[in-house]
Formats: sequence, structure tokens, C-alpha cells
Amino acid sequence: MCGIVGIAGTSDVAPIILDALKRLEYRGYDSAGIATLADDHIERRRAPGKLSQLDAVLRKHPLHGHTGIGHTRWATHGAPNETNAHPHATRRVAIVHNGIIENFRELRAELLAKGHKFESETDSEVIAHLMTDYLDQGLSPKEAALTASRRLTGAYSLAMIFVEHEHLLIGARKGAPLAVGYGDKEGYLGSDAFALAPLTNRVAYLEDGDVVVVNGPDITIYDEQGRPTNREVRVSTASAQMVDKGGKRHFMAKEIAEQPEVIGHTLSHYLDATGPSVSLNDKRLEKALTNATRLTISACGTAFYAGLVGKYWFEQLARLPVEADVASELRYREPVYPKDGVALFISQSGETADTLAALRDAKAQGQTTIAIVNVTESSIAREADIALPTFAGPEIGVASTKAFTCQLSALAALAIAAGRARGHLDAAQEKKLCSALLELPRHIVEFLKTEAKVEAVSQEIAKTRDVLYLARGINFPLAMEGALKLKEISYIHAEGYAAGEMKHGPIALIDENVPIIVIAPHDALFEKTISNMQESMARGGKVVLISDAEGILKAGDAVWQTIQVPAADPFISPLLYALPIQLLAYHTAVAKGTDVDQPRNLAKSVTVE
Repeated sequence: MCGIVGIAGTSDVAPIILDALKRLEYRGYDSAGIATLADDHIERRRAPGKLSQLDAVLRKHPLHGHTGIGHTRWATHGAPNETNAHPHATRRVAIVHNGIIENFRELRAELLAKGHKFESETDSEVIAHLMTDYLDQGLSPKEAALTASRRLTGAYSLAMIFVEHEHLLIGARKGAPLAVGYGDKEGYLGSDAFALAPLTNRVAYLEDGDVVVVNGPDITIYDEQGRPTNREVRVSTASAQMVDKGGKRHFMAKEIAEQPEVIGHTLSHYLDATGPSVSLNDKRLEKALTNATRLTISACGTAFYAGLVGKYWFEQLARLPVEADVASELRYREPVYPKDGVALFISQSGETADTLAALRDAKAQGQTTIAIVNVTESSIAREADIALPTFAGPEIGVASTKAFTCQLSALAALAIAAGRARGHLDAAQEKKLCSALLELPRHIVEFLKTEAKVEAVSQEIAKTRDVLYLARGINFPLAMEGALKLKEISYIHAEGYAAGEMKHGPIALIDENVPIIVIAPHDALFEKTISNMQESMARGGKVVLISDAEGILKAGDAVWQTIQVPAADPFISPLLYALPIQLLAYHTAVAKGTDVDQPRNLAKSVTVE
């Protein structure tokens, strides 16, 4: 969850580390810090809060030194204050850590008995003391790192600097990602290639159990047994240009507005517009879909709701049995995987810890694994049997928007391909569905012109404490996604329900103070949804109806507020109706004055359990 950077360089590295941390702040912004090796001692600067606080500290008290490490924190153990901020240091070593050390209490007790004194409440500080203990026993930094990594239980990526070793930087990985950057005169460590993009495009990724020794440009990677090993050095495609807001007030607003373009990019990768038809160009994928006995879909958060939409598509178009579960549950409930089963995992970052662990489990049980990811160099992309990219580009806002609709775009294309491969769709049906997808960017552009109406509705939503979202069928996952979006950035309690389930309990919550947002395109389930909506209205519920012109007309004048969406093929309704629920959440958060792009307690990439 946290972001880490390390540089073994040739000039003062603190400003460079700070710049790299800005590219990692999406991973956490509870506190930040930098440590450098200067005149054979460790100097630290730390600050609670966002990187701007650390920047202010560094302006008053600059750091010097050619070797250093930096950290931006998402708190797991210990409050987000300066004492608990990384780097943690002893008289011999400073460390930064991303992950969770599960056996830190046992290690801490062992080290306390030896006379070590701890300053923080974190699990991470135990690593610095464990390393110091091994160094005091006469081990070299490399030997100490290898020995310590065998003692640590949990998930971690580490970067460390050492007194008396001026140009030395050591990293280690187990469970949490760590990239190694190769420069002409310098060596680098970073949580991802994006952080290192301004410095180098030559990147290798450590495997679990690896320890890397960086001595300027001289870099050696050791496996879990301490043997020198080679990891493929790739030319990274991560952009060196810092992403800006494009004239928008927030990254989230910019990313919502980018959806016609990025959805178009994603669809162009999977669709042949001349047909139109799906063109996957992957025989392994076609064979897996054709022979699949069951599809298991798993993800976390917003990506999971994309997977739930995919479940409807795969079952309807390909008649393929689908099981969907959040990765944090799937990995622990001992699922029974069938012979010739396919497991599909969805992640924006490609580093989500629970999703990666679930993928590894499915792969170990003989499933063909497919990943839909936005970062093609990520762990999930590299470990899946088949990786399917989305083309959302960097998504900086913590609340996912464009990544979600690009995931849906890839899922839609994959479901059509499965339908053709399994003989449940003919060429004419494929053409109709692909044509609907290709029309989607135009529909979104049309809807975005009505944003002012959504903003006006949001002003009213911002005054409430509780909101209900209702939908049926393939749009039911959107009700849950809409509720999640509102919770994430406005801090308003919200729940998403299948509309038919309201009368089985949730209707008890209805009164004049609880707005009900109903997602109801004029499709085969429209009348059923409207009936459920009227049940709520009869109990005083104030309904915001999101529908097309025909749906709004048929719903009548009793509806409190309406948001009109262009009429389109029901197949693409999850993609199209994602826009109003995103904008509702965004403008509600703006009206409340919350931090839209960096909401409290959250981080973009969840690399811990």
C-alpha cells in the first residue's frame, strides 16, 4: 500500500526522491519521509500528512547525500504521526517498508530482550532493529538482508541504506512489488516503474524472496537461497511526464472526462471496426474460452463490480457458468475449481495483494488464468497465463472511474468472443453487439454535455446522511458501484441493492430523508424496476431516476429528480450508466468540500491484505 523509493546516485538525491514520491502518493498519504547517508551518518526528515508537509520540512532543513530512501505511508500499525513515519532508523541502518510483518510482535520481544529500544508503534521498525542485530553479529549488509528476509513473515518490499557503506542500497521483496531501475551511473529501487520513469526506462522486477544489492550502477540480484540470479530487464513504457489535471479542478473530473477517448482506445485493441467483430488474436485464449467448464471471476472493490457485470455478459452471451467472488474471500474459502476451468482476475494496478494471491491459488489448482489489467508490467499481468490490457492511462484519483469503464469494455469484448467461440452467437449478433460498443464513446460525449444537471442534483444529495441505490439485472452491480463511489469520496453512507430485494427488509429504512437513486434504462426489466421504485415512493422516499427519455416519460411526474441518459442498446447500459453515478459522487463530494482525489483512509493500490 505504501510507496518506496531508493537511489544510489552521484549527487544529492533528496529532491529526486521527493519528486519520485509524488508519483507514488496514490499509494498512501498518511505521512512521508526521506533518509540519506551524509558524512557517514543517517539523516532523516519526516512529516505527518501529505507530501506537501514533507516538502515544507525539506525547504527549511535540506538533506544532503548521494544515497537515500523515501517513503509515503498508508498506515497499518500505528497512528499517522511523525514518530510512526518512515524511514525507521538505528545507529547502523535506515529502512522503508511496504507491507505488513505478521510476526513483528515475536521479533520485537526477542529484540527488546537483547536491549533494543523502539520508538514507534509500527511493525516496520522491527526490520531496522533486526538488521542492526545481524550487522552487530558481524554479518555483511547483504548477508544480514538475506538472513532477515528468512525471518520475516508476511508481505513486504524493503529498501535500506547503511552507515559505513556510502553508495550501498539494498532491497528485498516478498508479496509486495519492487522494481529495480538501471541507470548509467546510478541504481534505483521503486514500488513501480512509474515512480522511476523520469530516471530510467530499464527496469527489472524482483521475485518473491529476492534480495537486490545496488552499488551505484552495479546491481546484483540474489534469490531466496542467496544465489546470484538474473531477472529480465525490460524497457518500461511508463511515462516520465507527471500527469496533470488538464485544466480540471480534480484528477477525478479529468479522468471522468477522458472516458470517451480511453474507452475508444481499449475497444480499438479488441474490436475490428470493419466487421465490426472481436479480434483477440490469441489462440490460447480462444481455446480456453471454448473448452471452459466454468469461469471464476475475482477482484476487489470497483474492479469486482466490473467483474459482476461481466458475469451477466458471459452467462447471457456465452452460456458459460460463472462464479464471482471478492478476492479476499475467494483465496481463503477453499474453492472447488473444475477441470478445464478458467479464472479471470481484474485489477487496475495489477498489484492488489488479495487478487494476486487468489490468482496464484487458482493457477496452482490448474485453472487457466486470465488478467484484465491497466498496468502491463505489473505482477498480476506477468503471472497470469494470459494478460489482457486496458488503455485507461495513469489513473491518479483514488476513486476509480476510467479504469472501471475500460475494464467493462475489455469484459464486453471478451464475452462476445466467448459467445462466438462456444457457438452461442452468430456473425450477425456479434456485429450488432460490436456496433453498440463502437457507438459508446459518442453516447458518453452526448451525456457529458448534461453535467450541469447532475451537479444540481448533487447539491441536494450532499445534504443527506444516507442514500440507497437500486437497479436490476446487469445494472445491479452499478447500484453497488454507485454506493461505493459516494462512500469513498463524500463520506455519505450509501448502499446498493437489487431493486426486487427492497421489500425484503431495506424498505424499512425509507423516509423523506433518504434519497433513492434508481438506475433504470428502458429495457426488459424497466417495468419491474419502476414498480419497486413506486413501492419506495409510497413510503415517502425521494427518488432520483436515472433513465433515458422514454423511461423518464413513463415513470411520470412523481419522481423527485431525473437524470437523462442517451437511449442506447441495453448491452452497453453498464458502461453508459457508469457516467452519471460517477458524476453524482464527484459533485456531491465537491459540494461537501471533501478531498476528492485523496479521500481519507484510502489508497489507490492496495498491496496489503
